[in-house]
Amino acid sequence: MEFPKNLRYSEEHEWVRVEGNKAYIGITSFAQAELGDIVFVELPEVGATIQQDEPFGSVESVKTVSELYAPVTGKVVEVNGELEDAPELVNSSPYEQAWMIVVELSDTAELDKLMDADKYEAMVKE
Repeated sequence: MEFPKNLRYSEEHEWVRVEGNKAYIGITSFAQAELGDIVFVELPEVGATIQQDEPFGSVESVKTVSELYAPVTGKVVEVNGELEDAPELVNSSPYEQAWMIVVELSDTAELDKLMDADKYEAMVKE
């Protein structure tokens, strides 16, 4: 299982990739493996505001439905429309093709509350 070093991770198994004042958000390889085959992804619309630690959408797998929790606060500026037709990308490419949303960060200090790859890996191995 991989946990790219350039990402930050939440306790709820979301990852964040920061590019300037924007944050790409998705779920980790650990999360998708636990969920099983993803069959549907529900995401917010562009323009919506998400709040750190609050639900912003959900993923449905053959096993269960799981809420997605915002690792940061911000305004949604882009949604990955590919996931509507190909939710299985979450399983096959959780860090590249299956980013879920892009938000304009409201407070970059929130990133300090997230884990680096080593801390996240240690958490999921507990």
